[in-house]
Amino acid sequence: MEDEFYRIKRLPPYVIAEVNAMRHAARRAGQDIIDLGMGNPDLPPPQHVIDKLCEVARKPDAHGYSQSKGIPGLRRAQANYYGNRFGVDVDPETEVVVTMGSKEGLASLATAITAPGDVVLAPNPSYPIHTFGFIIAGATIRSVPTTPDEHYWEQLDRAMAFTVPRPSILVVNYPSNPTAETVDLAFYERLVAWAKENKVWILSDLAYSELYYDGNPTRSILEVPGAKDVAVEFTSMSKTYSMAGWRMGFAVGNAKLIAAMSRVKSYLDYGAFTPIQAAACAALNGPQDIVEKNRQLYQKRRDVMVEAFGRAGWEIPSPKASMFAWAPLPPALRDMGSLEFSKQLLTEAEVAVAPGVGYGEDGEGFVRIAMVENEQRLRQAARNIKRFLNSKGVNSTTTS
Repeated sequence: MEDEFYRIKRLPPYVIAEVNAMRHAARRAGQDIIDLGMGNPDLPPPQHVIDKLCEVARKPDAHGYSQSKGIPGLRRAQANYYGNRFGVDVDPETEVVVTMGSKEGLASLATAITAPGDVVLAPNPSYPIHTFGFIIAGATIRSVPTTPDEHYWEQLDRAMAFTVPRPSILVVNYPSNPTAETVDLAFYERLVAWAKENKVWILSDLAYSELYYDGNPTRSILEVPGAKDVAVEFTSMSKTYSMAGWRMGFAVGNAKLIAAMSRVKSYLDYGAFTPIQAAACAALNGPQDIVEKNRQLYQKRRDVMVEAFGRAGWEIPSPKASMFAWAPLPPALRDMGSLEFSKQLLTEAEVAVAPGVGYGEDGEGFVRIAMVENEQRLRQAARNIKRFLNSKGVNSTTTS
């Protein structure tokens, strides 16, 4: 018998897990680690959403199997969200399926529509499920850039011209995790036209739809006329309503892809716990002030982090969206590599970040910083980082 199973052998070591293990060990040892590594919201969900969860959980008939594709009221609520937010008409019966977070949704769709040997175009660097969901399903990944410039389009065309078999799926994720890059509607218009010309499905991950800054709302690919002919889009309630552990998300778009995904899900799960789905309805249908409040809070954290880290000697580009900053290593420490830098930052500065190489080889030279600590803790992180950089001979000219 072989030592490893086929699909396990296809998965590389999860680099980010190495830093996570070090963080857990440090905390067990009593160290006060400022955790900017995992994108785990530190804010509570709206109170009326928690109240709805408790209310429905008390009903004796709420504890049986739910609907795999999501209860009708929740699918209608998501369709209404697309109508109100993006001006897109969506059929809640045939064009919406509820997922257990966008991560499960992407994995289920990968299982439904890919065969061993199929080629999938995925960004590099990218969130791991954008590649590994398809690798687990038996597909092959061809990397394309994450940065949406002209080089991106050149690489798409090159991939179609020189890959056998021709790629059948393209994954896009804007605002990007991990790079926080964004796109405008013109990008999506060009992408839909490209996909139709090349007969490629588009899977758009819009998990950070509501975490945009400076008054520049994110756009949906489904706003493009005819996009539903080729595209499915994933959204999540994790960041919008601080409901990460609730595992609530959606896939919306092309009816053929939604049907395939729904059929696979019907074999794999019975859907999320009904009280959670009812509470998700309350979030989507209820007051939306929490969304704007969270957006402003993350924007303030962004501004504090960029300013304080900059004064500490580490210049970080200000992200336009998402809850992350994609930070190049300080030039003097670039040769250290993102994994070693992250390890030393953890042990010597008590600040946890995610090494960029964990998001693909093109992530080397960067780390991802999650804005999941309050402003006071971000300023403390900056003071710790300043000491760390000074100890490495990286001198900042001002004081923090």
